[in-house]
Amino acid sequence: MPGGGHIEIDAISKWYGEQQVLHEVSLDIAAGEFFSLLGPSGCGK
Repeated sequence: MPGGGHIEIDAISKWYGEQQVLHEVSLDIAAGEFFSLLGPSGCGK
């Protein structure tokens, strides 16, 4: 991939009403890496 690039998420949190579902999650995906997010259908991926 010319110029490279990456995806970076730093300390993200997510709430649904009063239920916290993510707490300060960080992620760094470099150019050329593969990433999969797995979970049951309907879980909000």
